[in-house]
Amino acid sequence: MAASNGKASEPDETTSLLVRNASKAVDSALSGNALVANAIAEGADGDTDVESGEVENCDGRGPEENPLFEVEKGTRLGMLIPAVAIGILLAAADQTLVVTSYGKIGSDLNALNNTSWIATAYFLTLTSFQPLYGKLSDIFGRKAALLFAYSVFGIGGLLCGLSKNLEQLVAARAIQGIGGGGMTTVVSILFSDVVPLRERGTWQGYLNIIYAAGASLGAPMGGILADSIGWRWAFLGQFPLCLLASISVYFILHPPKQDDSHWLEKLAKIDFLGALTLIAAVFFLLLGLDRGSNIAWSDTLTIICCSLSIPIFAIFLFVEMKVASHPFAPGHIIFDRSLFASYFVNFWGLAGFMGILFYLPLVFQAVHGLSATQAGVRFIPPLIFQVSGSLFGGKVMQRTGKYYWLTILSTAIQLLGCIIIFLCSGLVFDWPPGLVLGLCISAFGGGSTITTTLISVIANADPKDQAVATACTYLFRSLGSVVGVSMSATVIQQSLRTQLRDNLESGKEADKIVDRVRQSLDFIKELEPHTRDIVRKCYQHATSATFGLNIGFVVLSLVATFYMKEKKLSK
Repeated sequence: MAASNGKASEPDETTSLLVRNASKAVDSALSGNALVANAIAEGADGDTDVESGEVENCDGRGPEENPLFEVEKGTRLGMLIPAVAIGILLAAADQTLVVTSYGKIGSDLNALNNTSWIATAYFLTLTSFQPLYGKLSDIFGRKAALLFAYSVFGIGGLLCGLSKNLEQLVAARAIQGIGGGGMTTVVSILFSDVVPLRERGTWQGYLNIIYAAGASLGAPMGGILADSIGWRWAFLGQFPLCLLASISVYFILHPPKQDDSHWLEKLAKIDFLGALTLIAAVFFLLLGLDRGSNIAWSDTLTIICCSLSIPIFAIFLFVEMKVASHPFAPGHIIFDRSLFASYFVNFWGLAGFMGILFYLPLVFQAVHGLSATQAGVRFIPPLIFQVSGSLFGGKVMQRTGKYYWLTILSTAIQLLGCIIIFLCSGLVFDWPPGLVLGLCISAFGGGSTITTTLISVIANADPKDQAVATACTYLFRSLGSVVGVSMSATVIQQSLRTQLRDNLESGKEADKIVDRVRQSLDFIKELEPHTRDIVRKCYQHATSATFGLNIGFVVLSLVATFYMKEKKLSK
């Protein structure tokens, strides 16, 4: 509320971009959810000046002092959420489409042992470009950044569907990851622009409902398409949907006028060097891990790649702290004690969750002989539990104004689910329903943790760094996903290769079986019953080993929660 002397009052955690007049709405390009802004404004309890029509932002400045927060007339509020929701649905569905269909993709392309690159290529570019969207949206505007993300994602999906081999598919997925990096990040920043901090966890939960709807649809849809008309249509169908999302955003979001500086000046503010060094560091690490598990750890290229990743990562840190004029992962944000712990909770938590999420379908298909469709249907309940956990975390924070112990409890629940999966994967029990139960419990805890850590970052970040700090949250989530999927692939391929060679009779025929089994799930069905049982048992041992690794990741996430800093979310 404006002070009596005409100056803006001191902001706090509940400050938001509130509409002071029923005839005006917060600019939709910044809010990302003007309907939410309007609802909050109507429910304001005396903290707004209805007569003045002024808007006060989280910096404590009015719109006349900060041109980014202009008020627009005539915004079609009822159409705003559906416009943004299309992109969220696509981003969510895309990830689970791959999870349930990569077995078919790998078998079709005779490269099952390398299918982890379908996910890691996507997460690799998503990881590096996701933080850039914080700067891109600040420089070019939220609308322009969102349209760019939709366009690149759609083109990448089209190229995926037209790919003739695994190499082309991996390259297309890398392109798609550049677009995917902005489809959720920019929307999250938009929500941060408009929703009060204490309410943000709840609204993030609502946003996650849309995400969960897409993820829940993507899992069975990917399996159904793979089993019927072909996995390529799972990617080709994304292009027209991206086009529809772009058209909706273009006509519904009305951003304030940006500065008139030359586009070259704007590009100079983007930390491309940091992004490239991060991509190089992660790529060499993943390539080394992949060759080590598929070829040999003593291979020269394996050693070179693993060795190069460490100094290149050091160069990335140097670039971000000393070289880049506008770093996308500034040292004062990344290494801030109040933020660093939250980032690491996300990193290790997502590493554990994605490793399980990506390879649990392999258990259903390779060990239990289910189809891609049947495996996909089993992922619907866990995804519902995930969004329920997110809503639970938001509601608890809204009621208590605290997140520290809630984050610890949520991460412990995720760990419990991982342990159940590990025990039911054949180590102690061979019980497929237990795998789904464990994933439901793990998803509930993980969903809550994602929401609480996001609020922790927003609460502790300096207001002027909020967009970048939020983007860095997604950086660590995506980087954790890359490491989780890649490390899980390494453990599975190493264990599977060893188990197959130890259990199958030696000879050229055994070597042929080992190679073919690791390339295609369809080949398992062609084996005689005794050999088929041995192969399925080897797959079971290999996946159990990687689930044990995932438990270790979540334990590290739980340890990191104790180093988080509590900050009361005032009413």
